[in-house]
Amino acid sequence: MHSFEVNGGKKLKGEIVPQGAKNEALQIISAVLLTPEKITVSNIPDILDVNLLIELLQEMNVKVERPQRDTCTFCADDVNIDYLHSEQFKIKSGRLRGAVMLTGPMLARFRKAFIPKPGGDKIGRRRLDTHITGFVKLGANFIYHEEDRFYHLIAENLKGTVLTLDEPSVTGTANIVMAASMATGCTTIYNAACEPYIQQLCKMLNRMGAKITGIGSNVLVIDGVNYLGGTTHRMLPDMIEVGSFIGLAAMTQSDIVIKNAGIEHLGVIPDKFQQLGIKMNFNGDDIHIPEQKIYEISRYFDSSVLTIYDHPWPGFTPDLLSIVLVTAIQAKGSLLIHQKMFESRLFFVDKLIDMGAQIILCDPHRAVVIGLEREQKLRGITMSSPDIRAGVALLIAALSAEGKSIIQNIEQIDRGYQFIDERLRKLGAEIVRINK
Repeated sequence: MHSFEVNGGKKLKGEIVPQGAKNEALQIISAVLLTPEKITVSNIPDILDVNLLIELLQEMNVKVERPQRDTCTFCADDVNIDYLHSEQFKIKSGRLRGAVMLTGPMLARFRKAFIPKPGGDKIGRRRLDTHITGFVKLGANFIYHEEDRFYHLIAENLKGTVLTLDEPSVTGTANIVMAASMATGCTTIYNAACEPYIQQLCKMLNRMGAKITGIGSNVLVIDGVNYLGGTTHRMLPDMIEVGSFIGLAAMTQSDIVIKNAGIEHLGVIPDKFQQLGIKMNFNGDDIHIPEQKIYEISRYFDSSVLTIYDHPWPGFTPDLLSIVLVTAIQAKGSLLIHQKMFESRLFFVDKLIDMGAQIILCDPHRAVVIGLEREQKLRGITMSSPDIRAGVALLIAALSAEGKSIIQNIEQIDRGYQFIDERLRKLGAEIVRINK
């Protein structure tokens, strides 16, 4: 198990470029199964989860050329469908929840798919009901086999239908859109997710020959086609990394410029950090966070304590609540964090409390942060990363803390952030990767 050794309390300075979007990559790379023609994808993040998905495709006989680490050309003209029902696939996909994104393309093009029990973060129950209900309404037959722990889906004929999703699931929407893109007739999806990454997927599918309208809204209309062709696609910058770097700059009193941040696709993310009192300058597509000793959390107009909570797009993404929480530790004022979607995502705050943070965990979904106003520093401790986002929140805390911290289980961080230690060292951070 690998660890980070961090000597905190250092002010950082310089420029950093966000990687390609992880959550977009898992959808886009799965979509290459929809066509036997070549698809070239650029700005791919070089992270564990994405590389694992690319390995899965290669083991399915998808041809992959990678002239650069951030660019791949895929050709799925000789797919081994049965690999998806193998023990090897079960083991590998058990480490990657994103493997479920292969289901929609497989049903669309090959009319069958297998889903093992999903892996990924241990942040609470993450159900597949939205995906499977959508596939069934499109005409797929669904059976769970207890003996091999695979979901079996067979669809001799996918037919367009009207769907109202029980939740605006991003992965559920993406999976159903891909399946419906080659179904017979018209599919209308109400309560669809409309995140920029869904918009990116739909635009790519349209370039491949799909007929999707309503992009950017919560009602998508898909007229099925018989064939999809090749295309090229470039990933957006990762909005979660952008938010993480804003929080990092504030907590460490650093002067950082986030280059090529994809500002037009960030939605309310800058607004939420500005509500914490963090100053930002926007120069073209760059965000400059100047050194700031004190940042004060806003209050509502009636002077009540600010609440930041997750909500489907265009609301605030749940993946940044951990970052907002840790950033509030050194702010002036108090903040209520309400994590609605996952019941275990706030349990990492006990480590922050051990570091000296003033946080009250009200229940599995809510935590109150009472800002320290930099009157005392956090202290370095040994801790373990429970999931991707909490891991980076702990890393931000460690970089702002006094003394040495050890962060274990950093494979979780590597799943979502490429070469984060190398990039932070270029800003002046004292961080070493320990391989044990």
